[in-house]
Amino acid sequence: MAELHGDHETQECEIGEADLHKYMTGCKKNPGHEQFIPISTFSVKQLPKGFRDSDLFGNITAVADLTVKIDVKMTSLHRPEVWPKTNHLYPFYNTRGNTNLRSGMIVYVDKFLNGVDQYGAQGSKKCWCTKCEHSDSPSNVLWELVVFTASHVVFDDIEASHTSLKLFYDKDGCPEIVVDKVRVDNVNVEYDRCKLKCVTCDQSLGQKLETMRKYYRHEVQTKFDHYSVPSSWMF
Repeated sequence: MAELHGDHETQECEIGEADLHKYMTGCKKNPGHEQFIPISTFSVKQLPKGFRDSDLFGNITAVADLTVKIDVKMTSLHRPEVWPKTNHLYPFYNTRGNTNLRSGMIVYVDKFLNGVDQYGAQGSKKCWCTKCEHSDSPSNVLWELVVFTASHVVFDDIEASHTSLKLFYDKDGCPEIVVDKVRVDNVNVEYDRCKLKCVTCDQSLGQKLETMRKYYRHEVQTKFDHYSVPSSWMF
């Protein structure tokens, strides 16, 4: 069942990804999506006339590259019954224990070597990914990822501890790239914002994400800086 809460749509699945094809077939929106274009086949020619601009196309594809699928296998008992200052039921309050497929976007990628990043800021000295957590020699080189999503997507650390991120999920059959160590860094229920922190010490993955993020920030986003950002997006 797909539901729209706040600014984000979520897909609720009782048995995870095995349900996805069934839900896509039965989705009430699907019959009206004849012109839906998967990102893997999207091209600048498919933008509306008057918007076939390489910069706009680059922005869309760069955002898609940094978008992650969030798989949450636990619904926290601490979720409120209603949205703040309303009597509207808060998402998933009555569905504790269900699996939900949701989404977010990687907004920062920070490489640390012996606890220091490229700007001299102090951070984690050792990798805290699942593999390193149980290792006698955790990596001293790591990439911390910051993901923005909604508070109704990942509500607290209880849910984060049962959350994994699937990266580069552009089409069926794509390689399984999963980050399974997630923490809540900041959450604002009133504005429905959540900032997650994740980690990897996989060099090829870390470098790839670092390159993609730098490209988005320095080559793409700067061309669209004249558009204002709503204050409610900020923490």
